[in-house]
Amino acid sequence: MPASDIGIDLGTTSSLVYSTGKGIILKEPSVVAYDKDTEKIKAVGEEARQMIGRAGGNIEAIRPIRGGEITDYLMLEKMLKYFISKAMGNRAFRKPRISISVPSQSTEVERRAMKEATYQAGAREVYLIEEAIAAAIGSGIDILKPFGNMIVDIGGGTTDAAIISLGDVVESNSIKTAGDSFDQAIMRYVRNTHNLFIGEQAAEKIKIQIGTAVGRANSISMEVKGRNIITGLPKVATLTSEEIRSALQEETSHILEMVHGVLEKTPPELAADIVDRGIVLTGGGALLHGMEELIEQKTGINTMIAENPTLVVAEGTGKYAEFASRMM
Repeated sequence: MPASDIGIDLGTTSSLVYSTGKGIILKEPSVVAYDKDTEKIKAVGEEARQMIGRAGGNIEAIRPIRGGEITDYLMLEKMLKYFISKAMGNRAFRKPRISISVPSQSTEVERRAMKEATYQAGAREVYLIEEAIAAAIGSGIDILKPFGNMIVDIGGGTTDAAIISLGDVVESNSIKTAGDSFDQAIMRYVRNTHNLFIGEQAAEKIKIQIGTAVGRANSISMEVKGRNIITGLPKVATLTSEEIRSALQEETSHILEMVHGVLEKTPPELAADIVDRGIVLTGGGALLHGMEELIEQKTGINTMIAENPTLVVAEGTGKYAEFASRMM
């Protein structure tokens, strides 16, 4: 793989860029700050994220991808251009070969649009890889062997579950319940139960600090600040981990049902392999406390979190070319 080849995990929440020989070279939020008055892009990535909720009403935060789907083609192209030029640095004059991950259930139209946007952003060649395959490669699984492996990738916008054997996806499903849905569920709960309006960043902080998919032996709590929806004044509330488990129950149940559905359709020989080898969890959502425990309880199959679960899709995307050459 030439030095100018890169792999991109283009996520709903954040995007990562992997370069062969260098590893992860960029991680930034998948957001563009757009000035509606001047119709110009003000910032992309981290700089744009910092503007959310703090800039004037003329600045709009645009997420070009939501739930694994392109919602703004032009902004996606601009964001990709920014990530590619930043990743390439002083090699920006060389057009790179780019591998990019896509949800397993994405349509042909969506895949064509993603490919076209990547070419427009400056790619020489574009390869699309299903997120589950990228996650498996990045987790260190040799996907070319004749064994069944199960990957559950809980990203920002989608959760993908797939059974992989001999370099191919045998059975898979993808749902739009993932990390962002967790944040939205927390925001709804806090609004409905505590009459408190909080933003996405506060919800994410709650999820990370006290969020849980199972009951904790010792409940933990944290204070959260927001705006009282009745008086409009600032307000502080105390939330417990048990409250957040309850707030997330519907979302985690959707993921469990999807995992169960994929297992039910798995051929018996591969199902036996998965009982032996276990389920591998990847993606930022895998870090929700107790997520692996919950899946293990409901499936009866040993479930483990991949090392560096937030990075594996980007790493697998970047390493895909060497696997592709072995498959030919």
